[in-house]
Amino acid sequence: MIAFLRGKVQGKTDRCVVLDVNGIGYELFLSTNSLSKVPAIGETASLYTYLHVRDDALQLYGFTTPCERELFEYLLSVTGVGPKVALAILSAFSVNSLKEAIVREDVELISAIPGIGKKSAQRLILELKGRLSLPEVATLSQERGKSSTYAQARKALMALGYSAAEAKNALEGFPHDKGEISTEELLKYALRNLASNQR
Repeated sequence: MIAFLRGKVQGKTDRCVVLDVNGIGYELFLSTNSLSKVPAIGETASLYTYLHVRDDALQLYGFTTPCERELFEYLLSVTGVGPKVALAILSAFSVNSLKEAIVREDVELISAIPGIGKKSAQRLILELKGRLSLPEVATLSQERGKSSTYAQARKALMALGYSAAEAKNALEGFPHDKGEISTEELLKYALRNLASNQR
């Protein structure tokens, strides 16, 4: 197995990079999150890799962190999830955000990803929830009251035309030490974030 590659970035598209490693060009498919962290053409990059073997092709997938690669492998173990869908999931979420969504059993958020329907989201949660371990998200299952308010705020943002990922990112960072949180407070906070990102 090819564990990682280090070489010069020879080419870059919206879905893959070509890495020149000692004169050999390797094409690697990446999530948009990883692609955004790959340096410019001509610079050196190191990527963790996963080799997917099919009857008609060998495909390399690249990751900027071992945690993302590990989660990619977990996703592939879920019934009905192939490499393309797994990359779409990792493009919509950071590693920690996806784990949080799984711990919270947030079917609505996960099913908003292209290629993932409600049944697939439920299956993904069912198959992965007991296998993922992050100390900081272990306590999230105790925060169901707050998560319902977040869900209402996210739904309101999506009704305004924002994607599920945009809505989730806009809601991140809200102070958790404020006690009772209203949907209105969350919406105002999220809209301020969205407005500042558009400047």
